[in-house]
Amino acid sequence: MAAITAAMVKELREASGAGMMECKKALTETDGDFDAAIEVLKKSGAMKAAKKASRIAAEGLCAVAKKDDGKTAAVVEVNSETDFVAKNEKFKDFVTRVAAQALESGAADMDAFMEEKWIDDGAKTVREALNDMVLTIGEKLDIRRFKKVVSADGLVESYIHGGGKIAVIVEAQGEDKAEIREAMKNIAMQVAAMSPQYVKREDISADELAKMKEITIDSSLNDPASLPKPILQKLIDKALADKLWSDEDVAIYEEKKSNMNFLFNFLSDAAKAALAQLAMAGKSDYVNDKIFTGLVDGRVSKQVKEISLFEQVYVKAEDGKQTVKQYVEQVAKANGGSFMITNVVRFETGEGIEKREENFAEEVAKQMQ
Repeated sequence: MAAITAAMVKELREASGAGMMECKKALTETDGDFDAAIEVLKKSGAMKAAKKASRIAAEGLCAVAKKDDGKTAAVVEVNSETDFVAKNEKFKDFVTRVAAQALESGAADMDAFMEEKWIDDGAKTVREALNDMVLTIGEKLDIRRFKKVVSADGLVESYIHGGGKIAVIVEAQGEDKAEIREAMKNIAMQVAAMSPQYVKREDISADELAKMKEITIDSSLNDPASLPKPILQKLIDKALADKLWSDEDVAIYEEKKSNMNFLFNFLSDAAKAALAQLAMAGKSDYVNDKIFTGLVDGRVSKQVKEISLFEQVYVKAEDGKQTVKQYVEQVAKANGGSFMITNVVRFETGEGIEKREENFAEEVAKQMQ
């Protein structure tokens, strides 16, 4: 039998578009015969599946699998091209099996996960099982990501929203009883609704806070209308003194300056841009201005409250004011002080994927041509 080299696999992969393992398997079956291997791939459907790889899969489902001990859970996202397929029972069952695979997986990344033996058939890999499903469904499918949470000395709980559009895992320290599980489920619903990036403020690194502040400074200076009135007035005075505005914008300012709240509804884009350029040019001065730094600090604080779970207002708060942190403390007090959220994972279907805008009429016209 001919030795199958990496170069041979690479050549076949580039020619067919099929996966590396499928190419190696085809070459092995054909004793290294390139043309015969192509035929094997065609017959197996691997090339057909590969042709769909250029399509955009931004729909789909998320799913969670949990072990009976309540200490281990896994969440996955599997994408499809259309929402119609996401409602298909075969696809739903496949996503459920992928979640079960992730629950038992020891893989550290997606590449390793895809090469694991498929949970329902040890003769094929996860990647091969996916390709089989592509051929069955007739759309591009993608196992996009997975996350396994193992809490050796804690608990895990989950929540699925929108029939699988959002999936959440919450990890906590506490006694495994109904009251604690209910609180964890409530927190999971909070995470699904409000999408926090961190559990608490202290989890945000100094670098991330610095980056957040820098972005806030620049975005504030580039939006003069949002600046404090004393700073805005200085910018306008300089724009007038340096004759950066047109006569029309100057006239608008003279008419509206008694009520600056509506000024930016009438100024030209060029006048607004001139103010933003002046503001950015004076950035080094503004970062030391107490009024401006107060504005920036306030906006950063608001962002932190939005992305930190414990800083958010609890969605079920009866008074509309109770924070998640206060709710957790309330539950802990009622249960002997042994309750704390330590980690959350949130997957949303299609999150971060740029969806292609489809024009049905154009598509029909192309097919007719």
